[in-house]
Amino acid sequence: MGKGKSHDPKDGKRKEKAKMRLKRNIGYVDGVSFIIGSIVGAGIFVSPTGVLKHSLLNVGVALTIWTASGLVSLMGSLCYAELGTALPFSGGEYSHIKRGLGSLPAFVFIWTSTFTKPASNAARALLFAEYATQPFYGICPAPEVLKKCLALAVLWSLGILNGCSVKMAAWVQTVFTLLKMMTLSVIAIGGIVLVGGRKESLARFEDAFSSEIPNASQIAEAFFQGLYAYGGWWSLNYMAEEMKNPSRNIPLTVMTAVPAVIVFYLLVNISYLTVLTPKEIVSSVAVAVTWADRVIPSVAWIIPLSVAVSIFGALNSSMFTLGRLSYAGSQSGHLPVLISMLNVHSCTPAPAMIFSTTIASIFIIPSDLITLTNYFGFSAWLMIGLTCASLIVLRYREPHLHRPYKVFLPVPFVMVAMSSFLVLAPIVWSPNLQYVYAFLFMLGSLIVYLPFIHFKLHFPFLDKITCHLQLLLEVSPADESTESKCE
Repeated sequence: MGKGKSHDPKDGKRKEKAKMRLKRNIGYVDGVSFIIGSIVGAGIFVSPTGVLKHSLLNVGVALTIWTASGLVSLMGSLCYAELGTALPFSGGEYSHIKRGLGSLPAFVFIWTSTFTKPASNAARALLFAEYATQPFYGICPAPEVLKKCLALAVLWSLGILNGCSVKMAAWVQTVFTLLKMMTLSVIAIGGIVLVGGRKESLARFEDAFSSEIPNASQIAEAFFQGLYAYGGWWSLNYMAEEMKNPSRNIPLTVMTAVPAVIVFYLLVNISYLTVLTPKEIVSSVAVAVTWADRVIPSVAWIIPLSVAVSIFGALNSSMFTLGRLSYAGSQSGHLPVLISMLNVHSCTPAPAMIFSTTIASIFIIPSDLITLTNYFGFSAWLMIGLTCASLIVLRYREPHLHRPYKVFLPVPFVMVAMSSFLVLAPIVWSPNLQYVYAFLFMLGSLIVYLPFIHFKLHFPFLDKITCHLQLLLEVSPADESTESKCE
């Protein structure tokens, strides 16, 4: 790499090997930051009330459900760790479902994700804009136009950042994850310090299971809320192709990040319950703000700021992974070929980032569209179930596949059963016509799949458009031999 080695005979081999591909720039610390950053969004600060509400204000049941939800998330992430180390490709669930179950289920996944994941990013951007603008407007609501403009600005800033430099995106993620963990630490330590001096708080935990016990459906609903709060544990597999030493770092990262979130979630909930009664928590619009008003009133403004920081970090992580999903889908021929091309200077999937950010921007402008995607919640667990099923299929179909890490085989069976329950339960308990529309939308992928993927229908004029865009964006197909400047 030094200047004095320009005549080294090995340079010829280096140039031969210099190919356009994603570079392994993400280390252990970056991986931990991405997982924690994906899981911890606004929920733990704003509304950890769902679990307590459906637990009928039973403190013991609520804390048990928080723990159980974390353990289910850990089991799922260990299943993903096996797949990520055996098949270290970009695309996460998409790549695993395609390898284990075939092209059609994988296409249904990417068809659904192409709309639901950008909508989720749009919702996060709008929520960030709301918290970022609120301090300037006090009790008055901020103008909708301002919030939408700020949301678009944040989306495109992160889109450009992720499209220009993986290292910079990882650095931003690490910084914002540290900031949000510092805030959670303040809340957790504040609760631990206070619990020793409050007899009523100690009594609340001593009689944790003394109040009414919820029935099975209420426990299931609380469980839904808990699992939603841990959503994002699957994010690491989307960047497996960019992990340094993935066979070591993927399992290690998962086993560090998910248990850390479980511990922090429990400590923060204990802290809330130390300062506030269960009724106060359930009735609070933003629990962390109410907690701060009681404990640190002089600097209570730091909590809304921390929520905005937390959302920003989660949005950065989500946009990073979504770009990799689009990239993987295009590489497999399920999305236009341009999307799988890499920038010749930075080796980043810039077209994939532009594609996913544009779709998210469309959802922001008429934000009512975001509410439509609420009914696709079941699809996330459907895809998790299919991914764990892929693990089981590959264990039997490809027994000799090199697996640096192997999860205990009953674990994916438990995850498949859990996913089936989480998909069917909301539809059975509260049937709604919107679920039918969501399911029909997923089936609508066949209208695109059959002509364009199965029968490979192709329009020649698209090649000219692709060529012009390729020159404009300075991108090249991945794995094409080139003397690129990528490090």
